[in-house]
Amino acid sequence: MFKMKAVPRRFWQVGVSAVLLVSVGAVFMSYFYIKGLDVSLLNQPLPEASIVLDKNGQMASQLSASKIDAVSFKEIPQVLVDAIVAVEDRRFYEHKGVDMKSIFRAVARDVLKGSYSEGASTITQQLARNLFLTADKTVGRKLREAAYAIQIESSYSKDDILEMYLNKIYFGEGSWGVQGAAKTYFNKNVSDLTLPEAAVLAALPKAPSHYSPFQNEDQALERRNTVLKLMQKEGKISQEDYDKAAASALGAVKTVNIDEAKGRNRAYVDAVIDEAVTLYGFTEEQLLTGGLRITTELDPTVQKAVIDVMNNNSLFPESKPDQLIQSGAAIVDQKSGGVRALAGGRGEGVFRGFSRATQLKRQPGSSFKPVAVYGPALEVGYKPSTMLFDGPLNIEGYQPQDWDHQSRGQVSMQEAITSSWNIPAVWLLHEIGIDNGLKFAKSLGITLPAQDRQLGIALGGLSEGVSPLQMAQAFSAFAAKGILNPAHLITKIETNDGHLLVQAKGKGQSVMRAETANAMTAMLQTAVVQGTGKNAAMNRPVAGKSGTTQLPATKEFEGIGSGSAKDAWFVGYTPELTAAVWVGYDRTDATHYLTTSGGAVPAVLFREMLSRALAQTAVVPFDIPPLSVEQPQKESSSSNESPSKKDKEKEKEKEKEQQKQAEQGHGHGKDKRK
Repeated sequence: MFKMKAVPRRFWQVGVSAVLLVSVGAVFMSYFYIKGLDVSLLNQPLPEASIVLDKNGQMASQLSASKIDAVSFKEIPQVLVDAIVAVEDRRFYEHKGVDMKSIFRAVARDVLKGSYSEGASTITQQLARNLFLTADKTVGRKLREAAYAIQIESSYSKDDILEMYLNKIYFGEGSWGVQGAAKTYFNKNVSDLTLPEAAVLAALPKAPSHYSPFQNEDQALERRNTVLKLMQKEGKISQEDYDKAAASALGAVKTVNIDEAKGRNRAYVDAVIDEAVTLYGFTEEQLLTGGLRITTELDPTVQKAVIDVMNNNSLFPESKPDQLIQSGAAIVDQKSGGVRALAGGRGEGVFRGFSRATQLKRQPGSSFKPVAVYGPALEVGYKPSTMLFDGPLNIEGYQPQDWDHQSRGQVSMQEAITSSWNIPAVWLLHEIGIDNGLKFAKSLGITLPAQDRQLGIALGGLSEGVSPLQMAQAFSAFAAKGILNPAHLITKIETNDGHLLVQAKGKGQSVMRAETANAMTAMLQTAVVQGTGKNAAMNRPVAGKSGTTQLPATKEFEGIGSGSAKDAWFVGYTPELTAAVWVGYDRTDATHYLTTSGGAVPAVLFREMLSRALAQTAVVPFDIPPLSVEQPQKESSSSNESPSKKDKEKEKEKEKEQQKQAEQGHGHGKDKRK
């Protein structure tokens, strides 16, 4: 049998000695490397704040406050210290900067996943990362982070480390440090925080926006109670303390004392942050702490015009004492898709608050007819002069009514859009097919859910609603002769030393024939001059459409006059800019609803905003051929089938049949399928 030779003892001794020497050398090298790390930056304030620039390169806003209202460790209540330690680093007082048990567990998980995304950072490591390291997720960065943490622990006491950490981290809503957070969320000094309030603040650093009690109350409450449970598990509070605190309300108090740098152009800046996060993958903390330069499409002249109008109470109906009639507006440059201005509401509240320009979702009423009906109809060959059915209509139980509760037998498409008749729009959508309407809306950036595959979309009856920015983008394609330039706020993002991180690459896309867009512009111009959009008329060419959403047909609203409404819209454009304006109550009920007729108020707001924004701009006409401005002629009415049909004889026969049915007042759309 083969026998392995015994390894000489001397060989083993040499091998072990070599390993020991290498290990000792590595230890010494690590020791001197760590000792050489400079952690004096901990005594300095936050990095340079990120700056938002307008389209002219001028500062429009500063994303974060540059100064911290620091407090000493003795001013920080013990309940807050216990809460932070319980949720962020429960072995904080035991380790020396690095929790090896957690590190090994994290590395093992990273290896299994094939990535380097696992957490397990201690409070000391988080402090090091925020001040000394980039956000890359690599083994090298983790090792440097650990080295800095060890050096910090050897240079400062645990209390000093906690004091620096709590004074420097971001708590959301533009607040840095525990004192700023206590003021922002509870309007009190940090020393006066209660147990449940301390748990709310301790819940925030992980994801400030997600757990903000001002934005996501349910998530904030759940996270706060998780912190309380961890405190109980660590023996920092009793079961009785936990039960009492977990049963209490969040208690957050929203104030309006916003620093000027945070408050300027608030809705626009909030939308910039959202776009950078969703489109380009930045975190909110990177945007607020990175000292970035974010160049945007903001036009200060247009933005000022919008805000001035929003602040002019005389332009709005009288509100109920307990709730303000609100409004949201978005203005887009149709030639580039650049968002020139946003208004998130009247009397806007706080940084990162709700925006009625971008986050609002309301039914657009008749302002949706060009998007879902008339646009796609023009695209398949209908013309402004095409005659449409306007009589008693019942399509599988759906019976739309014109707003005057009358009908005219037949009207041209131009007449239908000018007077905003409902029956012709529903009938026409049925003729061209709902799928064509949905497809056209999608091409303009509005994707509707499956439940919206119904004829009610012809009148803006959408299940989820749309925002002013979505409507402005959709109409901008008509204004741009059929080219949709995606609405965007950010032009580029750079570091403070000029290194380019992001460059917008939006490219316009043809979504309809130029003839379709020109015909729509001509019709919408007539709607402003002669029809329901008269209040939007000004000393320059305007095309647009009003929209009204009626109150729900429920018992709550019984007895309220038919002239009342839930939402009012005006969406339109000049040769330079496209805008959408919404007006309504945030919470509509039997005592809070609009009593103005149609889209009168938003049309006036549109007129005032655009008049002021373009006051120094020369008046020019729409660039459309005269042929597009076609006057409706009833005597030359064409078939209501697509005029692109090749069989002329069939077209004539159908036209005669349609005329006959219209005169008899039949449900034309349904009979046509027989």
